Amino acid sequence: MADTPGNDPVLAAMSDIAREAGVLAMTYFAAGSATSARIDYKHGGSPVSEADLAVDVLLRQRLSPLAPDAAWLSEETADSPERLQRPQLFIVDPIDGTRAFIKGDPRWSISIALVESGRPRRAVLHLPALNETFEAAAGAGATLNGRKLATSGRASLAGSRLGGPLAILDALAANDLGIVRESRVPSLAYRMARVAAGEIDGGIASADAWDWDVAAADLIVREAGGGFSGLDGQMPLYNAQRPRHGILAAAPAAMHGDLLAALRSAIAKKQP
Repeated sequence: MADTPGNDPVLAAMSDIAREAGVLAMTYFAAGSATSARIDYKHGGSPVSEADLAVDVLLRQRLSPLAPDAAWLSEETADSPERLQRPQLFIVDPIDGTRAFIKGDPRWSISIALVESGRPRRAVLHLPALNETFEAAAGAGATLNGRKLATSGRASLAGSRLGGPLAILDALAANDLGIVRESRVPSLAYRMARVAAGEIDGGIASADAWDWDVAAADLIVREAGGGFSGLDGQMPLYNAQRPRHGILAAAPAAMHGDLLAALRSAIAKKQP
């Protein structure tokens, strides 16, 4: 493996494709205003835009030749059990943060991970409206717009800046931990990647995040020196039959264990 993400030709191609997809998405995006894209609603009420679907098609067409034997898992493509038989898998969220995209909030992202044997090996998280591109390759580190990333390195949970679901942050705050609650970021992948950039100290994902919500951010955080795991401390595995996860937490390595312990304690106190 190359010693920096920028030296990995497959990752470089993934980044180029993410940017190409970003150009397409931006033709539908209006900062501060409603999107021009047609909006439909999935079963359960979550929105999907014309842009989500167009970006999904572009990504599949352009990414598949990079790893012809890789299967495909995307929020906007019908799932197939055939992916379970493949050692490699592209996991994609064409627009993570669709509601933000629709409203003109720039904090949405295009998330791509190439997974091998259940773990991400290459990852790109591109935020077209913010002109930010995170990249990571296993064993080669993580970058943001070419700048090498490192977590904040914080060791103490007290006074740490945490991003996550309000209910979970409230439960942690009730334990007098002195945490600072960061405002909600609509793209879950971006929320967690901000830990890698040291912009926040910890990120939390509520239960039932899908593979496409977190696979790219997982590798980006780990390659920036952070921990990313479930409450049991185990690394998430991807490409399971049910590609969803329990509560996940990301933090600098020195703080990660304390954050997990605090989450377990807070959740236990909420149990009837």
